[in-house]
Amino acid sequence: MKIETVSETCKQIHSEVGKVIVGKDQVIRKIMLGVLTNSHILIEDFPGLAKTMIAKTLAATVRCTFSRVQFTPDLLPADITGTYVYNQKAGDFELRRGPIFTNILLADEINRSPPKTQAALLEAMQERQTTLDGKSHALENPFTVLATQNPIEFEGVYQLPEAQLDRFIMKLRVGYPERGEEFEILKRRLARKRDEFSVESVAGPETIIEMQQATENVHADDDVLFYIIDIVRETRHHGQVEVGASPRGSLALLKLARANAAFDGRDYIIPDDVKAIAIEALSHRIIPKTESWVRGFDSKVIIGEVLRKVSVPRVD
Repeated sequence: MKIETVSETCKQIHSEVGKVIVGKDQVIRKIMLGVLTNSHILIEDFPGLAKTMIAKTLAATVRCTFSRVQFTPDLLPADITGTYVYNQKAGDFELRRGPIFTNILLADEINRSPPKTQAALLEAMQERQTTLDGKSHALENPFTVLATQNPIEFEGVYQLPEAQLDRFIMKLRVGYPERGEEFEILKRRLARKRDEFSVESVAGPETIIEMQQATENVHADDDVLFYIIDIVRETRHHGQVEVGASPRGSLALLKLARANAAFDGRDYIIPDDVKAIAIEALSHRIIPKTESWVRGFDSKVIIGEVLRKVSVPRVD
């Protein structure tokens, strides 16, 4: 598939999802970048901001299978991965697949379940397989986890471990709509005369796989690679950072920058591609010092400072 076709298809998907999700063009775009890189996305924001609707709309637009798991304190790993159940008629155990066997998995309020259950996703997210009773089972392709968490609840929740946070290629915020956008939401609901929505499918799983493969051919100049490295290294030396980003952060920047270039129809990346997604790709990969919070230095502010400090290369 040509890069021009990737760009055209991305924009068609973006436009179709935008018919349901009002005023969140950048959020939809960045989720599409995550899909292009065949990676997983963490969405952290307040309830009622269409996080679930975005995932369902995207799945319908690309004709992908979709599963939703509501994470709760009593959720077990087998509730996600599935388990073997004895079939009396066959006289043998058969696999009853869990919701993880899908193309797009919505892990809703992932921080409400204990670490043992959260860990059930680790192998799936990293290895694209799950192991049940000593047997490995490959997951669907493409496979993307869209996880959500509520940032304002601190009781009855379990903070995601750093190892699992690092598996998400980016962390997004949806944000509240503007006044005019919220008016449009209400007008569209009146026009539909129902809560349900419908979208046209503009691609299929096979097309998504071809788009992901085409994105792998986007060129990265050495100067841009060193720019990515310098950004990540600077997070390790920033005065307000306890632990900086790992090489997985460099890989995330590279993958997302290539996807951003493909979205725009280019077969090469430029520094602006890196800057466009650096905050979302790195903010959850660093641990600020305790006193940083008091001084108003959260992760996003720190990454913004890093971007201003690192010299931008000239790419001809």
